Amino acid sequence: MPAQSQTTSQMVDLGSRSVENAVHKAIEHAVAEKASDLMLLAHEDYYSINIRQLGVIRPLSIVSNELGKRFAQHIKAHAGMDVAEHRHPHDGRWIYDELVEEGSDEEDETVDRAVDLRISSIPTLYGEDMVIRLLSRRTGLFNLDKIGLSKKELGDVKLMLDSPGGLILCCGPTGSGKTATLYAALDYLNNGSKKINTIEDPIEFGIDGLRQSQTNNTIGIHFAQLLRGVLRQSPDVIMIGEIRDKETATTAVHAANSGHIVLSTIHAPVAAAAVESMRSLGVNDHFLATALRGVISQRLVRTLDTERRVEYDISHAPQIFEPITHLLDGIDGKTFYAPGAGEGHTGYDAQTGVFEVMSMNSQLRSMVSNGADTNELRKQAHEDGMLDFKSNALLKVAQGITSIEEVFRVIPSEYLED
Repeated sequence: MPAQSQTTSQMVDLGSRSVENAVHKAIEHAVAEKASDLMLLAHEDYYSINIRQLGVIRPLSIVSNELGKRFAQHIKAHAGMDVAEHRHPHDGRWIYDELVEEGSDEEDETVDRAVDLRISSIPTLYGEDMVIRLLSRRTGLFNLDKIGLSKKELGDVKLMLDSPGGLILCCGPTGSGKTATLYAALDYLNNGSKKINTIEDPIEFGIDGLRQSQTNNTIGIHFAQLLRGVLRQSPDVIMIGEIRDKETATTAVHAANSGHIVLSTIHAPVAAAAVESMRSLGVNDHFLATALRGVISQRLVRTLDTERRVEYDISHAPQIFEPITHLLDGIDGKTFYAPGAGEGHTGYDAQTGVFEVMSMNSQLRSMVSNGADTNELRKQAHEDGMLDFKSNALLKVAQGITSIEEVFRVIPSEYLED
């Protein structure tokens, strides 16, 4: 994942500024901090303005109720939202052009400074909450080699993508980097030899060479309807932003069995559980078994700032890395690192993925076809060489990439047990 800001968010005085200037300041501060979200949250006596940075929510400013409401009105007006409606959830979009201060070294640069703001508002007890997803057009596409996959996992994923057809699922909770992984896969496939169609909600990055379509629930254009249309466009590869209903799931499986490469996300806690998620949407076991090429499950952990991390000797407790001894090629397994936090610094400077990659084989296909449950599939995949979350997480700790505390913050404890 791309490098992020190395400093924690500092409180910013927005109350003394004009509404327009304060909104611009909040957005530009969030962009400068490489935040993924900017939040305007209503409380009984005030509005809090927060950012989500490296997956963690941090305070940015506190403003009065009156000013908070005016902030929301200003943003809604720029996003084409109904400024008079406060009772229903609403979505909007604002292509925001970053301001460059006079005399800045960046004034003459020709890079695209526009930031795509995806805005969602919802009524709450004390007023209207607003969350703004920030998508900078300067952010490049992720490369499969750079998202945190081990060498073996990278090879398995590339084999899936190079298949003549089949379904590849990416699963994990919201904010776990699924979309980034899908875009990395599309970037790998986008070599000009295949026709690639995507169905997204929303389109997060416009990519040359891809035929990208966006759902529009307001006028009844959903994933299933667009998927039926895409199948008539002679695609080689289809990316579906999310499988969330029976029709989309069934059509995706049929498309995969018809020779298309189909990529999509689905909500499931671990790789093997994606099978049960597809079954819950009414997909036939036999058709799923023949269609599925593999599942990528993931979480995002923060990476340690190598300039600040603190080293600890664990030679007195060698059992910590005992489960991954066979993976510690070139690593002594006697050291781990903790974040070297300080004034205005968290000790972390980026994010990377921790994965489970379940690559299908004849044994797993037979088990899926015969209705095997998640535990049975996960056990078999592990016996076939799949690294589970525990092994992958411990490996990144041993390599000094992340900390044990961060692993326990992100990955549920039941997946870290023996």
